Amino acid sequence: MSDLLDLDATAQLAALASKKVSSVELLKMALARHAETHARLNAVVTAEPERALERARAMDDARMRSDPTGPLGGLPMTVKDTFDVVGMPASSGLAHLRRRQAEDAVAVAHARHAGAVIWGKTNVPVMAADWQSANQLYGVTNNPWDQTRTPGGSSGGAAAALAAGVTALEIGSDIGGSLRVPAGFCGVFSHKPSWGMVTQRGHVPPHPGSYAERDLNVVGPMARSARDLRMLLSILEAGPLAPKAPPADLSEARIGLWLEDPNLPVIDPEVRTVLETLAKALEAAGATVELVASPVDTQTLLPTYLTLLGAVLSEDMPDKALRAMERARPLARWSLARGAGPLSWAHSSLAYTARHREWLAADAVRARLRHNIAPLFDRYTAILAPITPVPAFPHDARAFVRRRLKTSDGRALPYNSILAWIATATALHLPATAIPAGRTPGGLPVGAQLIGPRGGDGRTLSLAQAIDELIGGFVAPPR
Repeated sequence: MSDLLDLDATAQLAALASKKVSSVELLKMALARHAETHARLNAVVTAEPERALERARAMDDARMRSDPTGPLGGLPMTVKDTFDVVGMPASSGLAHLRRRQAEDAVAVAHARHAGAVIWGKTNVPVMAADWQSANQLYGVTNNPWDQTRTPGGSSGGAAAALAAGVTALEIGSDIGGSLRVPAGFCGVFSHKPSWGMVTQRGHVPPHPGSYAERDLNVVGPMARSARDLRMLLSILEAGPLAPKAPPADLSEARIGLWLEDPNLPVIDPEVRTVLETLAKALEAAGATVELVASPVDTQTLLPTYLTLLGAVLSEDMPDKALRAMERARPLARWSLARGAGPLSWAHSSLAYTARHREWLAADAVRARLRHNIAPLFDRYTAILAPITPVPAFPHDARAFVRRRLKTSDGRALPYNSILAWIATATALHLPATAIPAGRTPGGLPVGAQLIGPRGGDGRTLSLAQAIDELIGGFVAPPR
């Protein structure tokens, strides 16, 4: 029976509907899997099993009476610890934030209304501000494929729990790759929606109780299959996306393969090989795949994105750190004038202390770039691109400026190179579906992102489902 946990959410829901398993039994299996893997992974960091068991019993009783139970009727699931949940307020890695009362975040409320049994919270970096999931409150989360490596961040606990079969669905968020990077590092699926599709209310950051819908940030689903992404997104957005729509016809798909860009970090040769192999499989399945040059002016895009991002994240920074960056602005301008790139400390210093007129200028550039890229999606169904230049990297607790990403051919990249390939979809408010693309010779998962036009979430999700079902998708890590 515990093998049910290895099925995707859709299959688990079918088992519940056919009474092959009860919600209580499925929840107890998930709790047992959590207990079995917790010391190794530290993915789920807080839980309320008694409240969840009460909810599961109520769902089982409703099913026995043939009452409606909703599209997630009785399914156990966890939620990223940046979302408020009744009884489990978002800590975002900070002790003082969990010592308060909280209502369900709107996305969580939608899942609960749909019948979900929410039993635990998954680990994140402090204020969701890293590509590793570690904090002093709950400790370090490990990658199920290699415990010496990170599962990514900031939805790292979520991705690790999904890969290990601890949960079948997760709600994550993404402002700097936080849905896509962990999905790629752990070999699962995620979807970064078009900006504004799913409300952020109840997500921390910003501060608890905020009504602000932060620029760039999105709330989206994570799962072990593309069909599950479509189902959960239809619930989170409470809109018209049809979860039962068929996958795309690959013979009609035209895919732009984006693997090189003069302004972005060169991807690891092992990552490139995995993506090229996927492209060949797509062609064998009937899709048209064409190499594309930069789909957007990345030389302009990167500094624009980082200015927009810095303006958002600066709200969460300590005043002391911001004052130091403010004092460094003259030196930062000097450094940029002498060739420092957009991924340098100099640009970060200017981005986090940007004046309002500087933000307005970046927003105007964003609008132009979004206009310029739109015709590309008349030619291509989606753009297939790497998520990160490297696969999951070893844990690194050093200061950001001292961290480096090592490639298989011996190069060292700046740590924030992770921002480079995710920037286009984030800055331009486009949808991007993360899919498992394969594994390196050393066995580490490699993810790819399918980028579509703004509002074209159904397009990238449908294509992801076709790839998942016809070519291959999630593979469980060895236990």
